Amino acid sequence: MKKPPRNETNPTGNVTVLSVSPIPDDHISLKQIIHYSEWGVHSDSRWELHESLTLTSAVGVLRQRQIPVVICERDLQPGTWREMLEHVGGLATPPLLIVTSRLADERLWAEALNLGAYDVLAKPFDKREVIRTVASAWRHWASRSSAWARKIARATA
Repeated sequence: MKKPPRNETNPTGNVTVLSVSPIPDDHISLKQIIHYSEWGVHSDSRWELHESLTLTSAVGVLRQRQIPVVICERDLQPGTWREMLEHVGGLATPPLLIVTSRLADERLWAEALNLGAYDVLAKPFDKREVIRTVASAWRHWASRSSAWARKIARATA
């Protein structure tokens, strides 16, 4: 089984995810998928899931911790995934945003990608699709973050 890559900004290789949704079942579903992922073993040592019910609480978490991947419900009430995208874009090392919706149609997918989201996941969640999408987002973030860290190190040397 492949392990997630390690990098300078996340030496443990753990995949840290923030789930943002006012719907408790979204968090429950993601926990079930993460804890019994197809990466092989009980995933507590590989995945770390944080949960926020609101945009405001999610922004607080993002200010306190470096989170590579944010999975965000389309409608946060109050707020939307677009507002979350604005908030993450202002962070020093912005996480990648994955938008979720029961109505994940081509229009939402095109809008989300055009505005800068990483991907869109339909609900109810498909285990394989969630694992594939989150792993891909995390690898992309880790690669980008490592490049930024090298660039900063060269600039300060």
